[in-house]
Amino acid sequence: SKLRSGFTTGTCAAAAAKAAAMFLIEGITLREVEITLPEGDRVVIPVVYVRGNGLSAEAAIRKDAGDDPDVTNGMAVVASVTKIEGSEIVIAAGEGVGTVTKPGLSVAPGEPAVNPVPRRMIRDVVREVTDRGMKVTLSIPGGKEIAARTFNPRLGIVGGLSILGTSGRVRPFSCPALRTSLKCLLDVALACGLKAPFFVPGHIGERAARRHFRVSSGQVIEVGNEWGFMLDCAAA
Repeated sequence: SKLRSGFTTGTCAAAAAKAAAMFLIEGITLREVEITLPEGDRVVIPVVYVRGNGLSAEAAIRKDAGDDPDVTNGMAVVASVTKIEGSEIVIAAGEGVGTVTKPGLSVAPGEPAVNPVPRRMIRDVVREVTDRGMKVTLSIPGGKEIAARTFNPRLGIVGGLSILGTSGRVRPFSCPALRTSLKCLLDVALACGLKAPFFVPGHIGERAARRHFRVSSGQVIEVGNEWGFMLDCAAA
């Protein structure tokens, strides 16, 4: 049967930020919130709660990863918003959201572990509501404990999870079907005379490969998490 897709933590964070901003600026309590994904699709996401006191507001979105075995599935992604001077939108890390401590990632050391695309999504949705300066603090209750089961500690991201996503959606994978498809991609590349395939984890890696190297059609293969399997296939 067809696997059900879900939404990234970045999408959840943006939806929560918009719902909280709507309550703080316009006094509207949303039961669901509509936002635009990076690829242009408009989606409607249920809101768990919205609350505030006139000076600040917060909203929560329940992470739904669809049929993907995502460790963050079912967790609450919370955005708290407050008004600040000026027109800047400042993004901060709250409970369960990590902080970057090492160079080499897409976010500088000392910054909240919120990747560039989710940052842009959050700023865009807040700008749909207001032009004034806002501070958006993101939290994932229980995120610090869950982060210990991810690559974050080895990447130097401390204190919690990362707010991720490049497309805004979580694409679920059936492991056997995925491996079969990946093996076919490698077979086709070999049959076409391509002896130097580029293995990348996802969209960011594909863009990097095309930016830094001359690659032909079919040479870049997105392997997701199946590195061991694909390296064994390549060696064979």
